[in-house]
Amino acid sequence: MVSGVIQSSGGMKSKVLAMMSYLGILVFVPLIMNRDDQYVYFHARQGLVIWIMGILAIFTLYLPGIGKFFFSSLATLVLIFSLGGMISVIFYKAWRLPLIYTLSTRF
Repeated sequence: MVSGVIQSSGGMKSKVLAMMSYLGILVFVPLIMNRDDQYVYFHARQGLVIWIMGILAIFTLYLPGIGKFFFSSLATLVLIFSLGGMISVIFYKAWRLPLIYTLSTRF
């Protein structure tokens, strides 16, 4: 995880909105409310990729035989990436989460 230099326009508000990015469907709050803050938008994009990954994990339950394995694997990754993102916000950093950051820059 590499720290980037991203500027934020607001102190505690930015931190709270960035933290919401890693709390499932709450990712849409920072995406809609604070697009002009680079720090919040960075975390919101990563949080959106993690949320989509969680939704895909739920759909893997419908795969016969291997669905539970894929679900537990993806759910574990979602948890690890979300915790990594939250720790990044706590330390007021912009860590580029492996694979998640790459996917978040595609859209």
